[in-house]
Amino acid sequence: MQISIIAVGKIKEKYLQEGMSEYEKRLRPYIKLQVLEIPDEKRGARLSAAQESQVKEREGERILAALDPATYVVALDLNGERWSSVDFARHLQEWEISGRNHITFIIGGDLGLSGSILARCHMRLSLSPMTFTHRMARLILLEQVYRAFRILRGEPYHK
Repeated sequence: MQISIIAVGKIKEKYLQEGMSEYEKRLRPYIKLQVLEIPDEKRGARLSAAQESQVKEREGERILAALDPATYVVALDLNGERWSSVDFARHLQEWEISGRNHITFIIGGDLGLSGSILARCHMRLSLSPMTFTHRMARLILLEQVYRAFRILRGEPYHK
């Protein structure tokens, strides 16, 4: 199975970079993983609603340009479906069995995802009812993918 993560913004925090590197290394025996960073839109601190929408649209255009047309697209979205780790593992397995062997997870920038991205995705997934920074979401997603493959193979992993 191939899993891609397309994420807006560069990870600058060393502790997040180290955590992501660790889970990327742990995932190598299970999947082919690609993490692609899309540049975030440069902007001022205070934006009107229209300006925020423009920023999301520009970031969305970059994401769409990077998407493989044949991939199954899952957008991380606060209003998406909420699954347990076991449910997530089952869905990954079901997708693979049904021939969806390339899954792309999309993580937007700090303003979220554009309407064009949400329209392109096959499903929306929420990591939690809590709010995380988009940078932390990338590390959490990697950990959950790793946990899912450990669950599917019946391998021990802390609960």
